Amino acid sequence: MSLLNRYKGISAVKFELAVRNIAFVVFLFPVVISIFFGSIVLGEVLKSPERDLDMWPFEFSDKIIVSSGTITIIGLDDELLKSQPIKITVSVSDPIFDCGDLYITIYDISKTPKEVVTQSAFFGQCYEKNNLVMPIDDEFSEIIDSGQYEIVAEINDKEFKKTLTASETFIVK
Repeated sequence: MSLLNRYKGISAVKFELAVRNIAFVVFLFPVVISIFFGSIVLGEVLKSPERDLDMWPFEFSDKIIVSSGTITIIGLDDELLKSQPIKITVSVSDPIFDCGDLYITIYDISKTPKEVVTQSAFFGQCYEKNNLVMPIDDEFSEIIDSGQYEIVAEINDKEFKKTLTASETFIVK
C-alpha cells in the first residue's frame, strides 16, 4: 500500500511540472519570441538611411500661424443650390511658401460645436514656380445638403511649422 501512495505522490509532482512547462510554452514563450523577432525586424528597417524612428513627428511649440491675407479661396458663391457642386480653388501669394499640403474642410456652423461635413487633402502641392492655383492636377468638388457652412482652406509647409489659413461662410439652399 505504501508503494502505491508513493507512486501517486510522484505522479502528482510530475503533473505539476508538466502544467508549469505547458504554461511556459503556451504563454511565456510566444511573448519572448515576438519581442525577439520584432526587435530584429525594427532594427533592419531602421538600418535604411531614409528611415528614422520619430515617435512625435510634429513640433507644436514653435508653429507659426499666419492667417488669411496671403491665401485666397477662389470660386465660392455666397449662396448655392443643393444640387450645385461646391467647386473652389485656392491661391497662395506668400513668398515664404513654395510647396505644402493643402487641406480643405467644410464645417456645418448651424450646430454647436460646429461639425465637420467633409475634408479633402491634397499633398505635395508645389505652386510657387508658376503662380498656380491649387489643387494642382486635381479638383475640389463636393455636393452637400442644405444649411449654413464654413469652408476652411489650410496649407502647411513641408515641416509643418508654417500654416496659412483662409475661411469663408456660405449657404446651401
